[in-house]
Amino acid sequence: MTKKLHLWLVFLIFLNGYVSMSLELVVMRQLSFFVGSAAVITSIIMGSFMGFMSLGYFMGTRSNITPARARRRLGKSFLVIAVFAILAGSFPLVSKYFEWMYQIGITSGIIQTFIFSFLFLSAGPFLFGYNTTLLSRMLHKYNTNYAGNIMAWDTIGSVIASIATTLAFMPFIGVNHTITLVVGMGIFAAIICRMRLGGAIAATLIMAATVIINSSAVQKKYFGIIVNNANSTISVMDAETVKVLYMNGLPMSVYYPSSQMGAEYINYINTNFIYNMPRDRVRKILVLGAGGFTAGLNDDFNDYTFVDIESTLKDISEKEFLKRDLTPNKKFIVRDASQFLKHTTQEYDLIILDVYSNSYQIPENLITAEFMSRIKSRIAPDGIIIMNMVLSATFDDAYTRVFDNTFHTVFPHNTQRQVIGSANPWIKDTISNVMYIFYNRKNDGRIYTINKTPVIYDRY
Repeated sequence: MTKKLHLWLVFLIFLNGYVSMSLELVVMRQLSFFVGSAAVITSIIMGSFMGFMSLGYFMGTRSNITPARARRRLGKSFLVIAVFAILAGSFPLVSKYFEWMYQIGITSGIIQTFIFSFLFLSAGPFLFGYNTTLLSRMLHKYNTNYAGNIMAWDTIGSVIASIATTLAFMPFIGVNHTITLVVGMGIFAAIICRMRLGGAIAATLIMAATVIINSSAVQKKYFGIIVNNANSTISVMDAETVKVLYMNGLPMSVYYPSSQMGAEYINYINTNFIYNMPRDRVRKILVLGAGGFTAGLNDDFNDYTFVDIESTLKDISEKEFLKRDLTPNKKFIVRDASQFLKHTTQEYDLIILDVYSNSYQIPENLITAEFMSRIKSRIAPDGIIIMNMVLSATFDDAYTRVFDNTFHTVFPHNTQRQVIGSANPWIKDTISNVMYIFYNRKNDGRIYTINKTPVIYDRY
């Protein structure tokens, strides 16, 4: 084997490992905002990847193949991989897929992920495995002791991809450009396999489609996408009377410019807990989950701390959503909510938890008793905690009932459950914004019994 051929084969193995890992990471990032990132979702995606890849390993050994035919097959394989990378990784297409799922009545995240994996994570992973086998056979033909090097270069490609994709490309150039890069590397791998004219034309069309679908200009013009980074895909819908801030395809915040009002649950919080605060002193208010900064929007007196993991929210809210600067009494901290609570020593008079966007996409670490205990440890005496939840107003599902149990385990006394809007208790599967509220008042846990009922002393 010539040195040139040897380097060509090794480089293709490296590219195969790099592209496969990058695509897997991009897909998990894109799907996490529609179906969450629970272990069962991750296992379905990884299981599909590994399962179809294993089938590709097996099928790659089924027939004898000449080096010339192997080149052509590798070229075609990388082109097909590029096509499925567009379908599985481009946010506008992924968003359209989930829109169709809901339209036909499939709302289970697990079923949606299974179908997505079968449709879009089958051909690509299969060809990754198939390509690895073909390349291994070509190298093995010239050196039977090359198995370790093959595995090493494939793994090196995957390791570099896992670091570069998550720590460099997605945060700094955006997920849309990251998927363009992944497709481009797949096409580059196809090109160096010496494609014929038809393959070159196909490669050009695939790359053009990738650039168009994932360009920032097109995504902003047709989908309203302003930010597309490792954490969020953000867009703003600007109608005549209302603005809606979307994160990852889901409405996160609503604003009515003429009345300076927000979503119904935000109006409830502002009216009943913020705008009526006594002005005898400045109170400290913590908002976990900044959204569009509509909580306390017109309060320029109290001291606010907004915490969110998405660093672009303040700029987007001021320039695109609210189109007004936040008042000086509001500061924004970019951090995970749980980590912020873990490291701060400040006690707050009002804590608003607004990180639960819907009943399908739930940050699982933020619905645990341990996390609620952290919140409780940071509330000042006589302070109030408000959690905005999206769940069944009438306890129709297990998730709602278990969350309610969890909440009352940490907050057994002085609690309120407020359904926002109307909810028919006789209709199942009704999802509403429900405020879970805790008042940090002294409570000795006494109850009234027929034997001991000192109501007159407690009341007066």
